[in-house]
Amino acid sequence: MSRIGKLPVPIPEKVSVELQENNYMVVKGPKGELKRQLHPAMNIEIKDNQVVVTRPDDSKFNRSLHGLTRQLIANMIEGVSNGFSKKLQIVGVGYRAEMKGKKLVLTIGYSHPIVVSVPDIIKIETPSPTEIIVSGINKELVGLVAAKIRSFRKPEPYKGKGIRYEGEYVRHKAGKAAGK
Repeated sequence: MSRIGKLPVPIPEKVSVELQENNYMVVKGPKGELKRQLHPAMNIEIKDNQVVVTRPDDSKFNRSLHGLTRQLIANMIEGVSNGFSKKLQIVGVGYRAEMKGKKLVLTIGYSHPIVVSVPDIIKIETPSPTEIIVSGINKELVGLVAAKIRSFRKPEPYKGKGIRYEGEYVRHKAGKAAGK
């Protein structure tokens, strides 16, 4: 039995979970509403303020879906009640980020500034020129937008310049050794 899949997902007071036909799930909460089509092979039940996911048999395919389905539901409930966020740090002389309207403008050492447009359900803040906070209710989308921003200038191993996640360790390499 899947250790994650067998755990029931508790539903907080201010969150409503509705299961429609063909395992289409709608989760509404104080931060917004999320909808997702879950795999029809999984058996999903809502009882006693909990969502319980069971699998029809122990085939390899159904075992792989069991924990995934439970975690997707848990992320939807967590997102509409608390939300998700990722912090990015910009390291490098002259590197900075700023919001202009709904677009993020990155100045990160290229000959031109990079303009990033983001989906409406994602919120981006720049509390300082070297910090970016990506937040929203959809965990997948928050991670995807943060990864896209990071991909414009990944941290390099010699000086550590670039865009990195908060707390990310960047392994430093030694430069060229001076010869005689």
